[in-house]
Amino acid sequence: MIFTDDTEEALRSAVWLVNSAEDPDTLESIDEYRAFLDEFPYSGRLDRDETELAAMRALRPRLRAMLLAPRDDMAAHVNAALAKTRLTPRLVRHDAADWHLHAVADERPLDERVLIETAMALIDVIRTDEGSRISVCADDTCEALALDLSRNRSKRYCSPTCTNRNAVAAYRARQASA
Repeated sequence: MIFTDDTEEALRSAVWLVNSAEDPDTLESIDEYRAFLDEFPYSGRLDRDETELAAMRALRPRLRAMLLAPRDDMAAHVNAALAKTRLTPRLVRHDAADWHLHAVADERPLDERVLIETAMALIDVIRTDEGSRISVCADDTCEALALDLSRNRSKRYCSPTCTNRNAVAAYRARQASA
């Protein structure tokens, strides 16, 4: 494990949200939003309504900018997010998660909590100089983010679909040249 569980989960959630904006958008309906909440079970206030969905959709460009920024710019994004939010840090343990840090009160809107959880995760990324683990998918036709949490830094694609498409293309290219 490169990062703590809560850092990895916050990064996965942020990447999922950013990638949901790719064509086709996979975060348009309340049902799709509820599926996101099932996959990434946040504690605290969850309104599960159109207003909260709209706020989460609006957060995606900011998360993308934060996640893809070079290290020093990433730090500036993190500092800006932290400066504009009333932080109430505390250690908590809930559900299956062991002790971890919640930096924002549970009753704050989810988009604010997601932004700050992402910022807190990026603090670990910045401090360990591991920004290269977040990149744009290596598929030339894809703009989604790829999050590489592998030990050997081998993940280049955002999804199995892009991985398979490129593996087949490479195979066909080798067959054509043989």
